[in-house]
Amino acid sequence: MTISGDTYRLDAPFLVLATQNPIETEGTYRLPEAQVDRFMFKLLIDYPSKAEEKIIIRRMTRGEHIDVRKMISEDRIREIQLFNQEIYADETIEDYVTDIVDATRNPSDYNLDVGDMIEYGASPRASIYLILSGKAHAMRDGRGYVVPGDVKAIAADVLRHRIFLSYEAEAEEVTAGQIIGEILKQVKSP
Repeated sequence: MTISGDTYRLDAPFLVLATQNPIETEGTYRLPEAQVDRFMFKLLIDYPSKAEEKIIIRRMTRGEHIDVRKMISEDRIREIQLFNQEIYADETIEDYVTDIVDATRNPSDYNLDVGDMIEYGASPRASIYLILSGKAHAMRDGRGYVVPGDVKAIAADVLRHRIFLSYEAEAEEVTAGQIIGEILKQVKSP
């Protein structure tokens, strides 16, 4: 990590989380596209349910100690990360992923009528992260191989911040999620 020209080595594994409050943006600035692209996922988190909100209230207003425990060791995380690399992704899955990403750049090649909605398509990092997170999804489901459903399950989280919409899309209130949905419908699955 580099801060003001000084570089600091971070122990592995490390994780960077950033939050974005869509309501209060005064004094904050949008990250450049190249920096946004370095985040693997953009997750959308909605308001908590009423039951969840009651738990939040209780935790934050009663002065009670919140028990925070380590759930997994750093060594185990590194072991899982290395094992994730070993999950099999067939060439047909690689082709599927490259077609999905290419469809964000060249939608007309896939009979998608969204070309005027996309200013910039996804970068090669999108392909890398679709494969890696597809492998993680397969591992979570107890499989040693990736299926198209793994890629579809994580595609929106990997792509939504990598597709830059045109002014026309914003004016028509078209979201990246809607475009990703159309791409997944149109791109042929193996």
